[in-house]
Amino acid sequence: MQIKVEQIREGGLEVNESVTREAVQAALDDAWSEGFRAEKGLHLHAHLQRVGSGVLLKGDFTADVVVPCRRCVVDVHLNIPASFTLNLVPEALAADLGVEGEGEDDERTERAGSFRLDDAEQDVFDGKVIDLEPILREQLLLALPMYTVCSEDCLGLCSACGQNLNEQKCGCETRPIDPRLAALKDIKLN
Repeated sequence: MQIKVEQIREGGLEVNESVTREAVQAALDDAWSEGFRAEKGLHLHAHLQRVGSGVLLKGDFTADVVVPCRRCVVDVHLNIPASFTLNLVPEALAADLGVEGEGEDDERTERAGSFRLDDAEQDVFDGKVIDLEPILREQLLLALPMYTVCSEDCLGLCSACGQNLNEQKCGCETRPIDPRLAALKDIKLN
């Protein structure tokens, strides 16, 4: 999904694009989003408005994904809404403003954790064409939850036998025995 800046008229440009399930899954596979699977594609609605030499991008989408519960490993179906606003700055102007692009090799980008809060809502583009795919991928990954459970009161799996404790209780010892004291378990007192 590439938008030429010359297509953006005075009133702005509305973009309504469907993204296939395969493309959403490719975005999920490329990152740390281990276990997330795309259930179906998504629909991106975006509005682009020229602001000086830059472009203001407002967009939203809803992603339907499946991820295993972190406690019991049952599939959890999530409907994740995402809404974002980005100020897209041309590369030529980015250096003057101090906005860091992806390809810069200056001292600030070489340091680990070199991030300025002012740059959080900004992104760099070549000045002629805006590629929405990396922007959409980034916004999708930012919208994913860090820790997903099927319910807040999920009991998880038994650490001894692996039984899903939400479905039924197992007969395993509920309190783990300290291995250093396990020999004392069999002592009989008169």
